Amino acid sequence: MPWAAMAGIIATVSVFAVAQGLTYPLLSFILSRQGTTAGLIGLSAAMTPLGFIVSSPVIPGLTRRVGAARLAILCSLLAAATLVTIALMQEVWAWMPLRFLLGFFANPLYVISETWLLAIAPASRRGRIMGLYSSIVSGGFAIGPLSLGLVGTEGWPPFMVGVVAFLVCGLIVFAVVPRLPRMPPDGEATSIGSFVALAPLLLFAVFTAAAFEQTLISLLAVYGAALGSAEGRVASLITCFIAGNALLQILLGRMAEQLGSTRTMLFCVLTSLAGCLLLPQLFDAWLIWSLVFLWGGASFGIYTMALIQLGERFTAQTLIAGNAGFALAWGVGGIVGSPTTGFAMQLIGHQGLPLALGLACAALAVCLLAGRRQD
Repeated sequence: MPWAAMAGIIATVSVFAVAQGLTYPLLSFILSRQGTTAGLIGLSAAMTPLGFIVSSPVIPGLTRRVGAARLAILCSLLAAATLVTIALMQEVWAWMPLRFLLGFFANPLYVISETWLLAIAPASRRGRIMGLYSSIVSGGFAIGPLSLGLVGTEGWPPFMVGVVAFLVCGLIVFAVVPRLPRMPPDGEATSIGSFVALAPLLLFAVFTAAAFEQTLISLLAVYGAALGSAEGRVASLITCFIAGNALLQILLGRMAEQLGSTRTMLFCVLTSLAGCLLLPQLFDAWLIWSLVFLWGGASFGIYTMALIQLGERFTAQTLIAGNAGFALAWGVGGIVGSPTTGFAMQLIGHQGLPLALGLACAALAVCLLAGRRQD
């Protein structure tokens, strides 16, 4: 077991996730205080996944030309510089291109890290290892919103948390470069286009997981404000949601080893759908904390199961193409989910949030059931 290499990979993405988890609620809180509409807040949040979309097709080529480790370090430095620029400009339209660049620079690190990890994870322990990876990365996302409760949402302190996290990420990659695996040289699919034909349902699952997570993190502040909930409580709920991600993925990974990743994915989808149905009834009750915790684990578990299936089915350059395809699907899910839900909330009120997320889960459940019947 290459423990040192795996620890370096997971630590790198975890620290990066701290900054990512901080930016979504932080910028939404700032825009909400400025009186920005829910639709425009969602559109602003969609710029980061747009950066994921645009960068995804070029990642396999950049990795071959620049080198995986050098590309990861460069992206960490550029992301830190972008967040400093965002802090200097407190205006929604100025943030649009900057949030796009943040996603553009973040994406290669996730693709490279997940490819490294899938390439070296033993098949017999892949579920637990990928569950551990998802758990620790989600812990990084949880620390981001949690830090807002400690440093607040005003001034430079919250931005500096993100900047330092980006820089630390680059330092970790630099430190573990000698232990990282080389990218595999060949495979049946070397581009996103060729991978789409191989695994369309996996990509739709990633799309749904991304739309769910990024929409909730970006717009739960708006949902809570409509119900008169304090910013601190909403930030804590977001942290609880991501804590569910962090603490339940190993259990779900073990479940995938026992029951199969497809069945476990269906379980995650149906649990996420149940959470959407229960949110309006439980938002002001004490049970909301348990609901949000389980909801977070199940919704992010959809992505974990997709990663496990990717490692089960593909090798070599197909892993790079597949992870780039996952990043593209994640970006599309984010860019579609946040603004669509934001406009739905403008049209029908705050309950447009659970309605939109529930419809996405229902569609994925139907596709999974249909796929099982065909098998």
